[in-house]
Amino acid sequence: MTDSTHSRRKKISLLPRGRCNIDLWLMTVPVVLFFLIFNYIPMAGMVIAFKDYNLGDGILHSAWAGMENFVRLFGSSDFPNVIRNTLTISLLRLSFGFFAPVILALMLNELRQQVYKRVIQTLSYLPYFFSWVILSGIFLMLFSGSGPANMFIKLLGAKPVAFLTNDVWFITVLIATGIWQSAGWGAVIYLAALSGINPVLYEAATIDGATRWQQMLTITLPCLAPTMVTLFILSLGGILTAGFDQIYNMYNPLVYNVSDIIDTYVLRRMMDLDMDLAAAAGMFKSVVGLILIVGANTLSKKLTQGEQSVW
Repeated sequence: MTDSTHSRRKKISLLPRGRCNIDLWLMTVPVVLFFLIFNYIPMAGMVIAFKDYNLGDGILHSAWAGMENFVRLFGSSDFPNVIRNTLTISLLRLSFGFFAPVILALMLNELRQQVYKRVIQTLSYLPYFFSWVILSGIFLMLFSGSGPANMFIKLLGAKPVAFLTNDVWFITVLIATGIWQSAGWGAVIYLAALSGINPVLYEAATIDGATRWQQMLTITLPCLAPTMVTLFILSLGGILTAGFDQIYNMYNPLVYNVSDIIDTYVLRRMMDLDMDLAAAAGMFKSVVGLILIVGANTLSKKLTQGEQSVW
C-alpha cells in the first residue's frame, strides 16, 4: 500500500460521522421544521397569559397583567367544574383505554392463522384513520333516540335509552367509542414488541410444562413491561387533553355539565375574544402535563433503578 493511498483512507475515516449519513439528516429536516413551526415557535404566544391582551395593540404592545389572568381563571365559577370533567374523562380513558390495546395485542398474538390475524388487525386499526367529524356523525345517528341502538332495545321490550342526553350514558358512550377508535392502532406497538421476544423462551417454557396462560404471565407480560411503562409515562403528558376532537363533535348543551373540558373552555373564551384568559387556561394545562410526565418518569426510574424510563 502506497503512502498516498494510506493517507487518503485515513482522511476518509476522519470525516465526521454526520457527513456519512447526509441522506438520513436530510430526511429529518421536514420533521424538525414541522415541530419548530407548529410546536416551538407558537410557544412564544404563551406570553399572552401574562398580559391584558388587546387585538389592536398586539402581543408586544399590550399591557402587562402579571398573574391577574390566572386569578380570574381560578376564581371563575365554571372552571372548577371544567377541571373536574377533564380529570374524570381523562382518568376513565387512562384506566380502560390504556389496557385495551394490550389485551387486543395479546389476543391477536395467540392467533395461529396468519390470514385471519391480519384481517382482524386491519379491521381493528382502520377506525383510527377516520376523522372524529365522520365518526361522531355515525355515533350520533346510531345512539340517537330513534337510532338503530334504541330500535334494537325496543325490539327487546325495554324502554329507549337517552345515550346522548343522559350524563352517565353520554360519558359511557364517549369512553367506549374512544377505545374502539384507538385500541387497534395502539395494539400495533405492542405487537411489534411481541415480535421481538425470543421464541426460545416459549420453547423452554413448553418443555417445562407451562400452559399458554402461564407463558403469558411469566414471559409475555414481563417482556411487554418496558413498552407499557414508556407509553404510560407519555400518556400522562396529555392527561388534561381528554380527547377534544371527539368531545367537541359529540357533546351538546344537555351534557355540558359533564363534558365541558379545558380545551372546549379555551375555545369558548377565544370565541368571546378573551384571549388572555384562554392562554392562561392553556398554559395551566401544559404545565400540569409537564409536571406529571416528569414526575412519572422520575418515579419509574427510581423504582426500576433506571431500567424503565423515557429519558
